[in-house]
Amino acid sequence: TVARSERNVEFHRWEIRRMYPKEFRYTQDHEWIHLEGDVGVGGITEFAQSELGDVVFVELPEVGTDVAAGAEVGTIESVKAVSSLYSPVSGQIVEVNETLADKPELVNEDPHGDGWMMKVKLGDAKQLEELMTAEQYEEHAAEG
Repeated sequence: TVARSERNVEFHRWEIRRMYPKEFRYTQDHEWIHLEGDVGVGGITEFAQSELGDVVFVELPEVGTDVAAGAEVGTIESVKAVSSLYSPVSGQIVEVNETLADKPELVNEDPHGDGWMMKVKLGDAKQLEELMTAEQYEEHAAEG
């Protein structure tokens, strides 16, 4: 049974590894960001949405808001709990995913794609270097 248990742990690690896009950066609080020019597109990770359960409402920041890395910028309500949404970087909100108002389930269905939450114009792209790579985040998420 020890060998089987070790196989299960390895399979779980493999599952986690394959779900986090390598070109994204990640926070300890389970947010992600992907740079497109000087704008970072962000949301919550697969791990975060699975822990939350079915998302029923998302409150996003207002366009034009200046945000600091790690600052609370909104909330995510699920059938289990209400959680804070944090900005992964400092900058200005230039767009939010308005579709989530009518279809919050996109956060569960495609957290790293159609379930994106905000776009932030970065003042300095070097701040991304302070965030975790996909490999680092996978280890962080595997620890729970």
